[in-house]
Amino acid sequence: MKTRKILILCILIILFNISKVFASVEFPQTSAQSAVLIDGSSCRVLWGKNIDEKLPMASTTKIMTALVAIESQNINRVVTIPEVAQGVEGSSIYLTAGEHLTLEELLYGLMLRSGNDAATAIAYDVGGGSIEKFVSLMNATAKRIGAYNTNFENPHGLHSDNHYTTAHDLAKITAYALKNDKFKEIVSTKYKEIPWEGSQWNRVLKNNNKLLWSFEGANGVKTGFTQKAGRCLVSSANRNDLQLVLVLLNCGPMFEESSAILEYGFNIYKSRQILSNSDAVISIPVDNGIFDSIVLYPIEDYSMALTDAEYENLKITMDIPNVIKAPIKKGKIYGNIIISINNEVIKEVPLVSKSYVADRYFGLPMKKLFELWNKKG
Repeated sequence: MKTRKILILCILIILFNISKVFASVEFPQTSAQSAVLIDGSSCRVLWGKNIDEKLPMASTTKIMTALVAIESQNINRVVTIPEVAQGVEGSSIYLTAGEHLTLEELLYGLMLRSGNDAATAIAYDVGGGSIEKFVSLMNATAKRIGAYNTNFENPHGLHSDNHYTTAHDLAKITAYALKNDKFKEIVSTKYKEIPWEGSQWNRVLKNNNKLLWSFEGANGVKTGFTQKAGRCLVSSANRNDLQLVLVLLNCGPMFEESSAILEYGFNIYKSRQILSNSDAVISIPVDNGIFDSIVLYPIEDYSMALTDAEYENLKITMDIPNVIKAPIKKGKIYGNIIISINNEVIKEVPLVSKSYVADRYFGLPMKKLFELWNKKG
C-alpha cells in the first residue's frame, strides 16, 4: 500500500511539472487560412495550420523573383528599363522606360517597396527579353528546392487563377533563399536610397515589413496583398543561431500574429548542432585495398531546432555496409546517418569518404614506388 502511495505521489509530481511547462508556453493561434513555422536550417516543420493548402500568395511571389535574379546574373550590371515595365498596375517604384538602374537597385525596389514594375523589369532582363522564360526559371527553381505544390505565372504576384503555392512550399523557398547572403542582406534592409533618373530626388525606399522594427531578431522577408489572396506575410527572425521562418497566408492581423508565433518558437526551441562534416563518424574495413580501413564523414553539417525533451529523446543510428570493396572514391556516398525522435525519422544524412583508396593490385606498386622515393630522399 505504501509503495502504491509513493508511486501515485511521483506521478502527480510529474504531471504538475508538465502542467507548469505547458502553462508557461502559450500555444499559437492564428486567423490565417494557412500557416507554417519551420526551422530555417533543417526546414523541419515546428507548427502549422493547413500547411499544404494551395492558395494565391500575392507579392510574396517576389521572394522567388529575387532568388532567381540573384542566382542567375551579376547583380551589379546596369539594366535598361523596358517599355513593358512602365506603368504596371499595383505597387510601384515608378520606373520609366529607358531609365537605367543596376539589377541590385531593382532588387531593393522589388523587396522593400514591392514594386510590380521592378519585378517586370527584372524578369524581362534576366529572361533575355522574355518574361515567360523567367517564369519558367521560377518554376524550375521551385522544383529544385522541393516546392512541388507551387506554380508561378508571373514575377510579381498579381492574381492569376493558376498562380499558387502552399505555406509549406513558400517556407521552404524562403529558408533556401535566406542561405544566400545577398538575399538576406536585401530583405533585412530597413531603408535604401536608389537613383531616380530624370528626377531631382533619389528614390527613398522603406521596407514594408514592420517586424524589422518591432520584433527582436527579425531579418526578413516579404509582405503581400491582393483581394483574392488577402494579407500575406513571410517573416523570419534569428536568435541564438536559431533561424525561424513563418508563413501566414490570408491573415488580417498578420504582423501581430507573426510576432506571437515567432515568440512561441523561440520560447520552446533551441538550435542544436547534430553533425559536423569535420568529425569522423566511423571507420569501416576495406576489402582488397591498399589500406585496411576507411573513415566516413557526414556529407554536411546538420543542425536542427529541438525542444529540450526532443533533444533528450534524439536517436542516431547508421545504415552502413560491414565492409567496402576497393577502389574507394573520394566524395562517394557509402552509408547514411539516420536521425530520429520517438521512432520518427527526421533526417537521413549521407556518409562519404574524404579519401581515395586504390585497390591492392593497382595501388601496391604505386605505394612501393612512393616508399622507395621517400627512402631515396
